[in-house]
Amino acid sequence: MKRTELRFSAELFEFLRELRKNNNREWFLEHKARYESLVREPLLRFIAEVGPRLRTISRHLQGGSMFRIYRDIRFARDKSPYKTHAAAHFPHAASDRDVHAPGFYLHLEPGHCFAAAGLWHPDATTLERVRERIAHRPSAWQAVLRRRLPIDGERLSRPPRGYDPTHPYIEDLKLKDFITRVAFPDAAVRSPGFPRAFVRACTTMSPLMAFLTRALNLAW
Repeated sequence: MKRTELRFSAELFEFLRELRKNNNREWFLEHKARYESLVREPLLRFIAEVGPRLRTISRHLQGGSMFRIYRDIRFARDKSPYKTHAAAHFPHAASDRDVHAPGFYLHLEPGHCFAAAGLWHPDATTLERVRERIAHRPSAWQAVLRRRLPIDGERLSRPPRGYDPTHPYIEDLKLKDFITRVAFPDAAVRSPGFPRAFVRACTTMSPLMAFLTRALNLAW
């Protein structure tokens, strides 16, 4: 019998749409049971199912975890207390050693669902190691780009200090994040085949993961 409980429901997206319109503590507490049954529990089941499957890509991937729904508003202008999306992270095992390691990511938001891979806002040491590998191993970086993976992230307006402004990959050396994404329609996320589609997307994005882990002297 198929494990249909792994499906993300239309009600999950409806809850997130309602939360966007009612982003306050009173509404959330009144509807917290819906959050638990429609969002948190299905996503935790997805993580438990998909985490082991990702080890077919690399045995150095370490399970997965769900991001909290609560926003950190201490220094934010927007004081809305809750995120209006659900998300999960599937990190490299080195993350357990306080290493800023790359990982896979799942983002569920009405009209904006995607899988992602890479490094988001790495610390200065991590970022420098990635840039050094691009600068000194351009053929390895070219192999990633040949996979036609769109590399996104914030970018410096000028070349980073110490790098040749005429380097053939200077625009990539300006990056402050190294992220690639695969988008999914909401209907695809609700399909019973979505766990398989997510793993397939992660496999497609794995060349970037391999490059980044090797830049950080991590096993892949």
